[in-house]
Amino acid sequence: MPTDVFSRVILAVAAVLGAAGVAAAAGATHTGDQPLLGPLALIALTHAPALIALAAYAPPFRLMRSAMVVIAFGAVLFSADLAMRHFTGVSLFPYAAPIGGTTLIVGWLILAVSAVVGRQS
Repeated sequence: MPTDVFSRVILAVAAVLGAAGVAAAAGATHTGDQPLLGPLALIALTHAPALIALAAYAPPFRLMRSAMVVIAFGAVLFSADLAMRHFTGVSLFPYAAPIGGTTLIVGWLILAVSAVVGRQS
């Protein structure tokens, strides 16, 4: 179990993403409203366990921690925008979901680089 504050915050974000993902999957299944809730569930439920694994296992490389923050931010932004559009019909801000998705891609690439060149912080 992570004991440092950083890992615990990442774990908390992952837990919220997991809960949101399950709720979105249930909503998509029971209401048939797949266009926004399906992708929300997919992003939340794939990134939550990845963040949990990273928080629990990853060595404390600065670059790896940066990747975790970027991945968490991207997943939250993407998911929040889809949820906002589902419930209100309005986006958080223009291009929020694509920015969140691009942020996720960048976060995963930072993680790849950190795995190759990471140093202890």
